[in-house]
This record gives sequence, C-alpha cells and structure tokens, in this order.
Amino acid sequence: MMDRAALQLILLGVFLISATSDPVKKKQNVDIYSFYINSTVTSRYATTVITSRVANILNESQEIQFEVKIPKNAFISKFRMTIEGKTYDGVVKEKEEAQQQYNQAVSRGQSAGLVKSVGRTLEDFKTSVTVAAFSKVTFELTYEELLKRRLGKYELLINAQPMQPVADFKMDVHIQEKPGISFLEVKGDLSTGDLANAIKTTRADKDAWVTFYPTQDQQTKCKSCGENGLNGDLLVTYDVERRNPKGEVMVSNGYFVHYFAPSDVPRIPKNVVFIIDRSGSMHGRKIDQTRLALLRILSDLDEDDHFGLITFDSEVSLWKRELLKATETNLENARSFVKEISDRGATDINAAVLAGVDMISRHPREGTASILILLTDGDPTTGETNIEKIMANVKEAIGTKFPLYCLGFGYDVNFDFLTKMSLENGGVARRIYEDSDADLQLHGFYDEVAVPLLTDIQLKYPGGTNLTKTSFSLYFNGSEIVVSGQITDNSVESFTTEVIAVSKGSKVTYQDTIMTKDPSDVPPENEDFMQRLWAYLTVKQLLERQVLLKGQEKEDEKKEALKLSLKYQFVTPLTSMVVTKPQEGEVEVADKPKEGEAPPRPPAMHPRPVPSGPFGCGQYRTERIQANPFYPVAEDFKFSGILLAEQMPIVTGRVTVLSTMSAPPAHSSRFLLPVVGQSKPLCFDVPVPYKLRLLQDSASEFSMNGESMTGQNGCRKIAFHYKTNHHLTISTKSIRYHDGQNHVEFLWDQEPTQHNTEDVSLILRSNEIDITMGNICVIILLHKENGDVFLWPAVQQQPKDVKLTGILGEADISYEEIPGSQTTTLKLKDHEVKTSWVMVKDYRLATAPVVGCWLVPFQAVAQRELADFTVTQL
Repeated sequence: MMDRAALQLILLGVFLISATSDPVKKKQNVDIYSFYINSTVTSRYATTVITSRVANILNESQEIQFEVKIPKNAFISKFRMTIEGKTYDGVVKEKEEAQQQYNQAVSRGQSAGLVKSVGRTLEDFKTSVTVAAFSKVTFELTYEELLKRRLGKYELLINAQPMQPVADFKMDVHIQEKPGISFLEVKGDLSTGDLANAIKTTRADKDAWVTFYPTQDQQTKCKSCGENGLNGDLLVTYDVERRNPKGEVMVSNGYFVHYFAPSDVPRIPKNVVFIIDRSGSMHGRKIDQTRLALLRILSDLDEDDHFGLITFDSEVSLWKRELLKATETNLENARSFVKEISDRGATDINAAVLAGVDMISRHPREGTASILILLTDGDPTTGETNIEKIMANVKEAIGTKFPLYCLGFGYDVNFDFLTKMSLENGGVARRIYEDSDADLQLHGFYDEVAVPLLTDIQLKYPGGTNLTKTSFSLYFNGSEIVVSGQITDNSVESFTTEVIAVSKGSKVTYQDTIMTKDPSDVPPENEDFMQRLWAYLTVKQLLERQVLLKGQEKEDEKKEALKLSLKYQFVTPLTSMVVTKPQEGEVEVADKPKEGEAPPRPPAMHPRPVPSGPFGCGQYRTERIQANPFYPVAEDFKFSGILLAEQMPIVTGRVTVLSTMSAPPAHSSRFLLPVVGQSKPLCFDVPVPYKLRLLQDSASEFSMNGESMTGQNGCRKIAFHYKTNHHLTISTKSIRYHDGQNHVEFLWDQEPTQHNTEDVSLILRSNEIDITMGNICVIILLHKENGDVFLWPAVQQQPKDVKLTGILGEADISYEEIPGSQTTTLKLKDHEVKTSWVMVKDYRLATAPVVGCWLVPFQAVAQRELADFTVTQL
C-alpha cells in the first residue's frame, strides 16, 4: 500500500517532440560515472538493457534525470531505480487503471514527464528522481523488439546520448543465430571520427560480438558529438546464412518460430502502377523529389515488367491507357512524361486509385504479380471525399487480387486512412518524411517491393496452435516471413512445417520436419526468448488489426492483446508502466506513444498576466508555482484580457443565439473586426465550408490558411507556411511542425511546453498555442462548445512596416455613423453601408464573452470578393 500522503508524478505517453533545456546546465551538478548498454539478439529477437549510474555531487538533494531513446518498434518491458540499496520496480497495468492514478496525481499538483516520439525511428523515455546529497541512483531500462529483415539485412539501432562524457561507458552487443551469420557491419554517427577506433567486432560461426568502449576524450570527437559527450546512433546490420530454402525453425519450451525467406526461386515479372498526387500541396520540393524518385525507379524496372503511370489532382491523367512493357523506348517516353509532372488543383484519391485498379484489371497476365503504389500528401478534397466510401470502393474494386501500398508524404495526410486502406487490400502504408532525402525514401520503399518471388503464400503447422499470421499475399526478395506459435503436445519428438505458394503461376510446396528433442542452441539464460517473441509478434499483429475490425471481434482481439501485454509486462498502447518512487510513495506512469491518441488531460492551469517578452505573443503566460504546479480553476474563472498589439480582425465564429443575439445565416462564420477611433467593432459573415487565406505577407513568405467544415464552428484545421521550409499544421487534435529537417508534434491535451528554432517560436499552453514567425505573432485557441471542437486565430502582432493581406489582414479600419437614416448606415471606405447591431461571442478569448458589433457585408470591408481569398490547399 502506498503512503496515504503519497505524492504522484505521472510519466505520460504522448506523440511529440518538445524543446529541451540546456543540457550543460542540467548536468553540471551530477556525475554519470557509469553508462552501460547491453543488447542480446537471439534468433532476431533483441533485448536491450540500458543501465545508468549517477551521483549527486552537491551538498544538498536534487532532482536527477534519466533520458534515453529507444526504437519505436520496441516495447519497454522493465524499468527500475535503485537508490541507497533499495530497488523500485515498474509494474505494467491496464491503461485505464493507470489513468486513475494519473488524475489523482495531477490533482495533487505534480508535474508530468514524457515518453515522446523523436524523428523517424526513435522514442524518448524520460524520468527523474530526487536524490539526497552525495548519494547515488541507478536507472535500468529494458526494451524488446523483433528485428525485421529489409533489403536482405537486419538492423539493430542503438542510441547513446548520456549528456556528458562518461568515465565508464560500455556498449556490448551479442548476436546469436542458429544458421550462422553471413555478414556483419557497424555504421552510424557513433562509428565516425575517433570513435571508429573504439569499436571492435568478433565473429564465430553462430555468434557475433560488437563492443564499443570509447574513452571520455573519444566521446567528444565524432560527427555529432561535442562537449556534452556522445550523441548519436550505432547501427549494427547483419544477415544469416540461408542454406535451407524451407526456412529456419526453432523450438523451445513449447513454442516455435519459423523464419521463411527462400532466395532460390526465380523473380516474378510484375505489373506495377504508380498513382502520383500532383495537387497544389505537392508544390516545390515534394514534387521535385517525386519526379527524381520516379526517374530512378523507372531505371530499375526489368524488361519483362509492365508498368503504368497515373497522376491526379481534381482530374485523373493516364500516361497510357494500358500497361506497357518496360522496354527502353517505353521507359524513355515515361521519363519525358515524369519530367513534366507539375502541381495543381485539388485531390481526388478515389477516382485515381480506381483508375489504377482498372488499368491492372483490364490487362491480366498469367505468372505475374500486380502492385498498386499510391503517393499522396493530403486528404481527399474533391470527387468522393468520404473516406469510408473511398475504402469501400477500393476494396470492392481490388477484391483481394493484388496489394495496394500507400505512401503518405509529410504530416498533413490522414495516415490512419492510408493505413486502413492499405491493410484492407493486402498492403502496408509508409510515411515519407519531408526531408532532403525524401526521394531516397521513395526509392528505398520501391526497392523493398521491386522483386516479388512468391505470391499467395500459406503456411501450415500441424500440431501448432495460437499461431501468428500465416497468410501472405506476396513475398519479396530481401524480406522475410515470420510465424510463431505454441506446440499443442510438448511430448512429440518432431514438428512439421508446410509452405504452399505460387511461383510464376506454378504451385510450389516447402515441407520440413525438425526433431523437437534435439539439443537447443539457445543458452539457458535466454530460454524464454521464444515465448516472449511469440507474445511480442502476437500483440503487434493484434494491434495492427484493430483498424480493420468492428464490434465484438474487435473487442475480443483488444482484450487478448491487453492480456498478453500484462502477462509479459509490455508497455503497449493498451498498457502503462507504474513505478513507485521513494518520495513518499510518489508514482510515475509510462505509456507507449500512439499516433493520433491524446494523453490523459490534466486540470487547467492558472493564467497569470505578465509583461510582453519572451513568453510568446499573448499578454499572459501560464506560470507554475513550484510547491503546487497545477491549480484547480473555478468554472467561472475569467482569463486576463488579451490586448491586441495592433488593431487586427479576429475570427469570432458562428454565434450561439441568446435572447438578445442575432445569429448569422446558416452555414456561415462570423468575423469580428476591431476599428480605429471607435469603441464599437465591425463584424461580417463568411459562408462555410471554406478554405481561406487568413493572413499573408509575401515579402517574408508567410501565410496562414484556415479550413472550416459544414455544420462546424470555426476552423477544423489551420496551416502556417514561413519562408520555404517552415510548415505548421494545427488541427483540433494535434500541432505538427516541420522545419525542413526535424518534425515536432504536440497534442493539445499535453502539459505546457515550447519549441524554438531560428525565427520561429511555438508555445503551447492550456487550449492555446502562441506562434511567432519572424515578427508576425498569432495565437490559436482551441474551443469546446456544445460537443464541437474548433480553432480560432487571433493576430497579436503586426509589424508597422509590413502590409498583410488576407481575411485577417485588414488593419486601421475606421468608419463613421451617418445620422438621420431609418436604418443605421455607416460610411466605410468611402461607401455607405447599411448595418444592424448584433451580439456575438468573441472567441478570441478563452471565456468567449458576448460582445456587440455592427454587421456589414464582407465585400464592404475587403473591397474584394470572397473568391479572391479562397485557396485549394492549406
């Protein structure tokens, strides 16, 4: 039982990157005197243990942090802290149970830690503990993963960033593979410069060892290292011998695993159709990189392959109506077509994919494998836009005949939609990151599916039960099919595997029998690895299937995934790890990040007025009081007024009708426009749905666009673009920022944080985010009202020497009331405009107070038509 007066600290799983404070200052008063990373790979299943020993060298107690990065594909399975001889172990519990502890903790005033996603391949685990003067703490984190074979090799990625040079730093990797190791290579940032001399590799027949023991001096001398020591990855790549085309089967303690990756079969000619998004949002580097990748892919096609090219925006264009053989003449003509692909228009995904399906279906060829590859960077915006209908149409058209692979370019795509559509049609979805190597990412994906060897693969295991996935539509050269399960009768002396597949139109069968009583190649200390491998793979596949299932079947599989996660102590999207800490029973909870899922919401925080300055463009910031970081806030608490630095228009939205209020026309939003020299503001209506240019400064390459939906208040999404490489997309769920190299993601429900880069500042507070790009400052508020969730922008700073345009770009507006008219008339920009006084909610403030305004036509304010402000893509 925890102490009744226990404090609680919650380590919360969210999908984001947050700015970190200066690591030098944080580490000056602690000594990381030992940092060990030990990774054991047994038959592709990797278990990695990170152990950090830290001393508090101050004559007073202080908080000591432990922060490491782990692969996204891994499950944390153990965490412990040892302080003054006492060990505090983590226990994995159902997420809802941990949620209750979280709510109790934050209500008692404890701040939150984070598990974050970092870049493309890593997650960040971070925790802290208070350590007494001159005392020591040992942190130990264990994570597990099944290495996946891609392009003929396995990759073990290990990150090391202790944040200071460490006197006793050791990294040990031991790989054990029953069939033998065919090659081994060590790469990564930590293998550059002087650090290359600290790496040693040793190989035996079935084993390989990699050791990395850099000195403190060496730890400051690598490509990404510096005075704070190591900072980077070590990438161990290897493959195994494949003497048996029937695959490799291992049996241990009633469980088995079958690795099937034959290479002695002829390649199958393929029919491949590339469906390329050329809508306006692909403008610039994305379309350039797509062209470059396609040109490389065309060069890789074999002459007996057939291919097609489809480009789409609001219209679908076919390079040729039929699939063409990859002759040099046809390839040269295709290259000419690719070089002319340019961006324009909207996004009709439905029509484009159906055209691709039709192209393959009209030209069936025996003994071939057909593949559809869709590349898009946005949501469907024209034609059929209902994603459920699109998925139904595509599934009906394909009818399990061939797979659809979906590549989502950047972070504006509905990746859940692409994932589900791919899985429903036997393929996978892959995100293409908006970086300088995007063309290489595209080409790399194609390489993975370039050489099909088998189709319609079915794996059978008489005497096996609780099997992982056993049916696969395609097997590609360089990949591997993995099946694991339990053996129904442990007393049997043999175990049989059978693989039935199609090779170039002909049925092939691989059958093998192994003796289960043969001495195991698995050392005693790793004998439970196969059971854990089976559990890991089963949970992964059950979670992947969740997007495809409905009703009772979905609930049953979710319960099974939860049951296994708890049994094997895996931190998955369904579980959380609870750690009781020494500070009066303080508790931490670590969650597995899951894209699109918000963390538990903490209570609101007190906003406190502060002067303008480094806290963002608003006139208040959220302060923390050390003794009690979270404050309970009364329902009627009034926010301090947010004063505009310049008089700028503020979106106020469709009003809620009160007895004295006037509602805007159905399907419209109402904008509020402060004026110069008058206490009564103006307002105007804009029809919805719309995609509008809200603000633009061409000189600084700044723009802000907003999108609304029918029947929805305010904006559902707002996008910022600054210079050529800064892109920020805000939805009602998340905030995504990309600076051309790094991706940052916040969730609205996380604790306050901030991120700063050159000329760009993002400060996330409770239900608002302050954005500064150059010398333009905007606040986006998140409102929840009557079941709706919507966004409202408020321009807070407009430089006097910049002329902004857009819906919110009207500054220094003034008017005069014309006396004597039966209907109130205003003189506005030298025009007489009839008006009426209406009451609306002012959503520029969190409390949304009711204010009065003169309602005028939009054209009277802008002196232009609304069509001049519409955009096709955010």
